[in-house]
Amino acid sequence: MRMLKFVVVGPGLMGKQHIRLIHENPDCALHSIVAPDHPANHETAQEAGAPIFHTLRESLERGDVDGVIISSPNPFHAEQARICIEAGITVLIEKPITVSVADAEAIARLADEKGVHVLVGHHRAHSPLLGLARETIQQGRLGRIVTVMGSAQFYKPPDYFEAGPWRQEVGGGPILINLIHEIGNLRSLCGEITAVQALSSSAMRGFPVEDTVAINLMFENGALGTFMLSDTASTAKSWEQTSRENPIYPTYPDEDCYTITGTLGSLSIPTMRMKYYDESTPASWLNPFSEEQLEVHRYDPLTCQLEHFIKLVRGQCEPLVSAADGLRNLKVTEAIRTSAAMQRIVHL
Repeated sequence: MRMLKFVVVGPGLMGKQHIRLIHENPDCALHSIVAPDHPANHETAQEAGAPIFHTLRESLERGDVDGVIISSPNPFHAEQARICIEAGITVLIEKPITVSVADAEAIARLADEKGVHVLVGHHRAHSPLLGLARETIQQGRLGRIVTVMGSAQFYKPPDYFEAGPWRQEVGGGPILINLIHEIGNLRSLCGEITAVQALSSSAMRGFPVEDTVAINLMFENGALGTFMLSDTASTAKSWEQTSRENPIYPTYPDEDCYTITGTLGSLSIPTMRMKYYDESTPASWLNPFSEEQLEVHRYDPLTCQLEHFIKLVRGQCEPLVSAADGLRNLKVTEAIRTSAAMQRIVHL
């Protein structure tokens, strides 16, 4: 098969990751970079050995584009995705799909009308850890899902906010920056979320935006969940500090960030420890569990995502995280923010 050529829009933190992975993959090559006219962007393009364009349209007019990866700032996602879809080009949009539900609905609708594949960059969906967890749940090994307990708690140091002052203002904060990853993970494991109830606090930092949120979740299948979110809590109970997938974070192999419990057993993620009742042991709190450590081979989910995107461009698969999925994740996140502000249950 011929080598595919991809455009990367926005060579920032994530954009540079995409550029590196494209160079490492023998099935694709970097067509060009789209970025503002700034010396740092020209330097990045020179190092990548690719031409730089200052608008996406200019890049597409050059021709010979197989796919586009949008990793620009969030407010640009909707317009850039629309340009790709109208040109009939498969596109990967970094999460969130857009900054508003209305824009995300428009993108999902246009993709359906044009028959163009959209992959939303919730890269953890491609993690072998989540893949094994999904498979275990779908096999019925836990029985019917009853409860979900999750956590995304970490301590962001002062320089995180000094580098991006917007992060301490309304529009920043862990609900919009971090939680959307978790919503995507929980939906993929346990199904659709139909109602949320949240309490938020800014007592630790005193910023205009929240630093800690407690969330209740209701799932379509009847399961209930609780989730703790905080960027000022010194604990390792987060995906970053437990999954061992991103080397910039210290990790703790004895910690979990999710526990999924069913009528027959429970699965802790990402240690992948199971406790369950088997056919010879009826479910009862008086009976001992069988225990199992599920074996998983860890791979970089961003690498797995690019391999999936290549297959998607070649028409060999459907998007693992579609525009509709990206829209749903955004809706749940907005519902949680609304619930915390209004102090009431929000139904989706």
